[in-house]
Amino acid sequence: MKNTITLIMVLFLFCSCGSQNATTNKASEMPSIEINARPKLVVGLVVDQMRYDYLTRFYSKFGNGGFKRMMNEGFNCKNNHFNYVPTYTGPGHASVFTGTTPKYHGIIGNNWYDKETKEFVYCAGDDKVQSIGTTDDAGQMSPHRMQTTTVADENRLFTQMQGKTIGISLKDRGAILPAGHTANAAYWFHGRDEGSWISSTFYMKDLPQWVKNFNTSDTAESYLKEWNTVYDIATYTESGIDENTFEGGFRGKDKATFPYDLKALSKDNRGFDILKATPYGNSLTTDFALAAIKAENLGKDNITDVLAVSFSATDYVGHNFGVNSKEIEDTYIRLDLDLERLFQYLDETVGKGEYTVFLTSDHGAVDVPSYLNSVKVPAGYVDRKDRKEKFNTFLNSTYGTEDIVENISNNQIFLDRAKVKSLGLALTDVQNAIAMEQLGYKNISKVYTATTMSSSSFSTGIEELLQNGFNQKRSGDIILVDDTAFISYGNTGSTHGSALNYDTHVPLLFFGKGIKHGETYDKTVIPDIAPTISALLGISFPNAATGEVLGFVID
Repeated sequence: MKNTITLIMVLFLFCSCGSQNATTNKASEMPSIEINARPKLVVGLVVDQMRYDYLTRFYSKFGNGGFKRMMNEGFNCKNNHFNYVPTYTGPGHASVFTGTTPKYHGIIGNNWYDKETKEFVYCAGDDKVQSIGTTDDAGQMSPHRMQTTTVADENRLFTQMQGKTIGISLKDRGAILPAGHTANAAYWFHGRDEGSWISSTFYMKDLPQWVKNFNTSDTAESYLKEWNTVYDIATYTESGIDENTFEGGFRGKDKATFPYDLKALSKDNRGFDILKATPYGNSLTTDFALAAIKAENLGKDNITDVLAVSFSATDYVGHNFGVNSKEIEDTYIRLDLDLERLFQYLDETVGKGEYTVFLTSDHGAVDVPSYLNSVKVPAGYVDRKDRKEKFNTFLNSTYGTEDIVENISNNQIFLDRAKVKSLGLALTDVQNAIAMEQLGYKNISKVYTATTMSSSSFSTGIEELLQNGFNQKRSGDIILVDDTAFISYGNTGSTHGSALNYDTHVPLLFFGKGIKHGETYDKTVIPDIAPTISALLGISFPNAATGEVLGFVID
């Protein structure tokens, strides 16, 4: 019996050792996973007012190192949309980097009527900070009105503030909102007679020496030169004729046609500000971004840095010349060359395959309605004056006063709630009555009340986008929706702001470290970007993010 027990114990120990060895051998054969294999630098690019179809329309004119490189080496989300309105610059940049919509991050417009202070506020305006780099008040800016974190903030928190964040744009809001609350710096361009990159005391006490050196160089002035097409204008078959009645142009030049003598025209067009409405504004932005990468040693260690760059000139050109202009085509051809220059520099300084880039836009743009009319497409211009006269007549005849309405802006009507109460009226009744009145006006297609936005849940259509853009504390009492392709704007140039495809459908490209090569027609939305980058980095999502991780993008 004793020998039997001993034999069993020997067999048990033998089996146990064999099993343990098998497990050990299996583990040793498993590939090692480097948990901290993060990119050294994340570059977030926002091209202001870039419709998705610019990628396909101008594709044959692009080289292989810019947009095409991103598409050929990275991932192309071809059905990417904004999932809220209004589609403006401030909300767009905030939404890209916070991973949510104005409903949560609070940037409901570029400017909006503040119901508490009874005055207009600017999305990045902050009179509690001072300008750095200029004596002008153009530097009194900060992200204090944005109520949530960005992916850049979360990277700073994750790395114990060791990972740097720099925001750069011609527009203050294009630099400030993406960089977030914890950024090391945000820089924007102050034109006029200065032509300098500036900041605010929110970030620093003085400009770094490299910025001062850049400002004292002749870089900005070097772009006050002739703007002509990169290639023979006859080959620009992807856009309309050069001379037409749908473009604005510059003061001091009778026709909005190539070429443009920018140095001569600058005198009548706010000096260096003229560069903003030319592709050279993007080139200047690229120059400054390259200087920042070098001077700030971005991507030089294994702690991930974030560089947020917004190319604003595309928006200024679009507003001035329109979606179908030769000027827009040339601007995107030149931007493609600037992107190639940026990527080559990143290859050289950070290392090919060591950085990750995403590119998107803050909104699209509508074709010039007067052009659409010329080709028999329904479109037009809203007569605000006529609407206001009819509305005031309604208010006086119904309530005996116009004072019941406090403000009308951004397609919203703000009621004086104290006045409503003093007249013994129910707020919801007034909202509904005004909504029904406005719905009868020319070129208004839909009207919704704040009560509806707060008490109902929409999951499809324009209604969903309106609700995602509605912030209970900041938005108005009545929301107006204009007819398709009807805008409140001049007869030349393009604009944006609606929930329609020409404003919501924008590019979304990823490429670089951790990104698969591929494409999809599955719908993606702007708030998906920040959670996807967060997942790639293995960090917390922005604190109010509502977007989904695009797992099919990550390698």
